[in-house]
Amino acid sequence: MISFEGRRLVCPYCYSGFGEREIRFRCTGRPGPGGTRCEEAEDAAIRTHLGRRERLPPVFESDGRRARAVCPTCSAATGKQVCPTCHTQLPVNFGRIRGRLIALVGARDTGKTVFMTVLIHELMNRVGARFDAAVGGSDDHTRHRFRSDYETPLYDDARLLGATRRTGVTREPLVFRFTTRRRGLAGTRPQHTHLSFFDTAGEDLNTEESVETNLRYLNSADGIILLLDPLQMEGARRLAASGTRMPTGSGTEHRPVHMLERVTDLLLRRQGSPNRLIRVPIAVCLTKIDALRDQVDDGSPLHRPEPAGPFFDESDSQDVHAQIQQLLHLWDGGGVDGHVRNHYRNARYFGISALGGSPDGENRVRGGVRPYRVADPFLWMLSEFGVIPSRDRA
Repeated sequence: MISFEGRRLVCPYCYSGFGEREIRFRCTGRPGPGGTRCEEAEDAAIRTHLGRRERLPPVFESDGRRARAVCPTCSAATGKQVCPTCHTQLPVNFGRIRGRLIALVGARDTGKTVFMTVLIHELMNRVGARFDAAVGGSDDHTRHRFRSDYETPLYDDARLLGATRRTGVTREPLVFRFTTRRRGLAGTRPQHTHLSFFDTAGEDLNTEESVETNLRYLNSADGIILLLDPLQMEGARRLAASGTRMPTGSGTEHRPVHMLERVTDLLLRRQGSPNRLIRVPIAVCLTKIDALRDQVDDGSPLHRPEPAGPFFDESDSQDVHAQIQQLLHLWDGGGVDGHVRNHYRNARYFGISALGGSPDGENRVRGGVRPYRVADPFLWMLSEFGVIPSRDRA
């Protein structure tokens, strides 16, 4: 989602690429200077790409480098800029604000939807306060969907979210704006970053063909958060705490290393050269770590609380990385580590828990959501992008 000086932009909703000049405009639907009003009609592009059925004023071409344009039909001025492919209204100042596409991937039962919900809730609240950052939806649709479809069921109703549907059924990413303040020669000014989250269905990663067909957005990813369920590793399953709910997936297509290999194959095609390590940063996260923390020593970094400073603690993260790397080999996940080390230039391991405990048989979250270090992989990625500062422990 880069936009500077003629470089290609990527729509945060449909992930199509285009130049800034190609951005289109939507008429306001209000009468123009002569009293003419454009009629509303169902927008086929929005229906096709995002599954929405909405009657809206027409879209027209103009120079997208300008902030406003005049509708050729009614002569009314408009500042509503839209994607030339899906016709979704773009975030305010799109093309002038650095955007980041965070691809969230993982096999079935790794808890992607819950992780995304808890992560965003944490960013809007506790973690946002830690970094003196403002985090909110970039559009009304995101604000409404996140509250009604994600946050309310999990936090207000203590109910586990349902499994994500496959991408054969169109669905829409959630787009947020992360705003901090940066000091410069001209004083303190806001720094905005657009973040686009797309929650993949586990079935989309079962075969190479489905990855190629349904996850083309990976080709535009600035960073990847990869969720692996250690309970799908035989060595870890035997050690899980009593009462832990085990994943239902079975068969080799659900094995963490095979899912990782399919994602890697797609990224290798993206860069076009088999002789270079993949450049896109990848955060490899072992989820549901609460079920296995009793199996590590009391002095393990997995027993530490999340750092509290307004920076990413690089030393702490390296400690966690080394611990997870060791556990992968103990839990029959050595193939994952070998694959990551031999294919990725910039990878980091994390141990997280979105809920803090296993849900009961009725999918209820008893005792409320108690996340453990769920923001760590995201904060690492922001530090890699230069959005937040990084610091080694003194």
